[in-house]
Amino acid sequence: MPVYSFEALSASGDTRKGVIDADSAKAARAQLRSQAMVPLKVESVSAQSGTAGTTSASGGRVKRVFGANALAIWTRQLAGLVSSGLPLERALASLSDEAEKAPERELVATLRSEVNGGTALAKALSQHPREFSDIYVAVIGAGEQSGNLGLVLERLADDLEEQQALKSKLIGAALYPAIVSLVAVVIVLFLVTYVVPQVAHVFAGSKRALPFLTVLMMGVSSFVRSYGWLMLVAILLGAFGARMALANAQFHEKFDAAWLNLPLLGKMSRSYNSARFASTLAMLAGAGVPILKALQAAAETLSNRAMRTDALDALVLVREGAPLASALAQKKRFPGLLSMFARLGEQTGQLPVMLQRAAKQLSTEVQRRAMQLATLLEPLLIVAMGLVVMLIVLAVLLPIIQLNQLVK
Repeated sequence: MPVYSFEALSASGDTRKGVIDADSAKAARAQLRSQAMVPLKVESVSAQSGTAGTTSASGGRVKRVFGANALAIWTRQLAGLVSSGLPLERALASLSDEAEKAPERELVATLRSEVNGGTALAKALSQHPREFSDIYVAVIGAGEQSGNLGLVLERLADDLEEQQALKSKLIGAALYPAIVSLVAVVIVLFLVTYVVPQVAHVFAGSKRALPFLTVLMMGVSSFVRSYGWLMLVAILLGAFGARMALANAQFHEKFDAAWLNLPLLGKMSRSYNSARFASTLAMLAGAGVPILKALQAAAETLSNRAMRTDALDALVLVREGAPLASALAQKKRFPGLLSMFARLGEQTGQLPVMLQRAAKQLSTEVQRRAMQLATLLEPLLIVAMGLVVMLIVLAVLLPIIQLNQLVK
């Protein structure tokens, strides 16, 4: 049955909004009148959501209905309802009724309407590519074909939650060093552009030779005050140029390959991408997606383009008949741990389980390296900020100490 969104006046004069099931817009208005409401606006939700998530009426981008956390929560809720034996249409209806935000309520109501009309859930989800990725749709489709939609939804929810947990930990590890760096830059700029010039003004009339450190700091201060805006423009132009260069696929791939060779960040990036690849491949293979299609989808999740190229090369080898483990082992950018677990999975017939174990170990390694890097950076940044501030303070105090000695 079609779903319509409405805006109506209640008997008390309040404006109410929501969604309603009806055979037609006319029938929807009749239902509202039967509930002692005056319909002001009735529109088909399907028509509204056809362009949702792409552009607004003014041509601007429309905000996504589901964020990363919201999608994980929604998937977990749907998995719980379906696993408990509730029909899919009723599960979607329940989620639509419980949705707090109107866009989410309308989107779920649209999905329910399409499913109620005989459309498969995966196909209904594919009509909203901005909200549901190809991997998400492929996993749902495999679950529907295998008849284990509830179990597949549970695995999908687990994967989404693990992704968010890993991202949160990485952000948390980088947050403190970022804040310390920002505070240090602000303090140094304040001292250089305000405090040091005041000192220079005080000693401007003095015919005494100033200490070298003071002269040097006054020179730095004068340069920053005179050409600071040029430095800012140069930084912005450099950032813009780097972004334009990275838009070139070949340059971006070479940059990503060089990034992997960095001592700490390179290893962390390698482990992070490998964990995402292994986790996605395990989820798709466990859901019954053919291995070639699963490899293609898992390769698309790699943010590092050099590793994505290696994954696609491994896909070609597997298509030609090579085992997955040997195909991955030939690509040295992937950790040996991944090919080892893949080999064990192929030998025991438990490839999804072994790939998931590899993903967990690699995720743990990423978290460990991130914490080590954050632990190393925190004292180094504090010491560096202390040294810079100490030099500026000495540059201010040395002339005062020198005058004090002359007075004595």
